[in-house]
Amino acid sequence: MTLSLRHLDLFGTEDLVAALASDERPPHGLAGMVDWRLAGRLSRLIESGFATGNAGEVLLVPGKPRLPFDKVVLFGIGPVAEFDEAVFRSVVENMLATLEGLRSRTAVVELPGRHWGAIAPERAADILLESAGSRREHDVWTLVETTEGQRAITQHLVQERRRNRED
Repeated sequence: MTLSLRHLDLFGTEDLVAALASDERPPHGLAGMVDWRLAGRLSRLIESGFATGNAGEVLLVPGKPRLPFDKVVLFGIGPVAEFDEAVFRSVVENMLATLEGLRSRTAVVELPGRHWGAIAPERAADILLESAGSRREHDVWTLVETTEGQRAITQHLVQERRRNRED
């Protein structure tokens, strides 16, 4: 799914999930779109110090009535300059665990670092699949990706399937 408010309005999933960097002010990516739709609510939470975007932070905000989601769940990733694959993996694990705890089965998700290309879409998909592993609690995650990212992930997954069949 590409990033647009119009597309987001079409989803009937329970949750919307995004990352929040500690030094991105105002928030960018999906968090920025949510902030805009919520009339700057995230920016006010950041300004007040209630939300920081620090690594490990989890912020739960009601989505309705301005968004079609029951819950907006934001995950702190720390400073953009310190974002790497280890941070990505940690945040994805936190996303999975948090959504399990919330008993969420469906979500629209922007994987951390993807809105500024900090991790390749193929690698992001691999880590997500490794992390999700045998967890059956997550029925459907709709990933927010650029058209190029969608193509790259799809091609990568097709190549991986072929490689696994040949092994």
